Amino acid sequence: MIDQGAAALLGGVGLLERAVNYTLGSLHLVTAARLPRPTPCQDWTLHELLAHMDDSLRALSEAADLGQVGLDVPAPGRGDPVTALKNRACHLLAAWCAAEAPGAVEVGDRTLTTGILTGAGAVEVAVHGWDVAQACGDRRPIPEPLAEELLELAPFFVTGEDRPVRFGPPRRVSPLAGASDRLLAFVGRDPDRQPNC
Repeated sequence: MIDQGAAALLGGVGLLERAVNYTLGSLHLVTAARLPRPTPCQDWTLHELLAHMDDSLRALSEAADLGQVGLDVPAPGRGDPVTALKNRACHLLAAWCAAEAPGAVEVGDRTLTTGILTGAGAVEVAVHGWDVAQACGDRRPIPEPLAEELLELAPFFVTGEDRPVRFGPPRRVSPLAGASDRLLAFVGRDPDRQPNC
């Protein structure tokens, strides 16, 4: 019998697609005036977070297009970062859905299965979608069915070695909290934090 974490890894591209669609909804909240705002990501402005997200989506697109991900970080693009990110997201989904997904992807000197790569991407994309909404002053919980699946995957991708640099320490939440709040708390976010106004 497959455990829930393994089942979520098998969700692969469909899980990533749902995470991207949630995050696209958050991107509609971004305006030029909001780009300097702080985000739940320590020391990052909304503009810096969008640049990081663009790089992450570029890497996921490379994985689908080429079966490998380069480790070089490209120079930030010019122009509207939201439009660029939306275009990148659309390309990403088209690339993963149009062709047969590679069974394995080379990331630097490591080989990852498609399920691991898309699962990690789904966790990152959805959590950053929440970060974007918070920075824009909106409460947009991650949809519960999506959050439940991501919560099963998060311990595979966020370990003690990732804290406190990539992720903050886990936060305490009520045992009655929903999956969205539990996921956010696991990755070091405060789900009760008031959005920026």
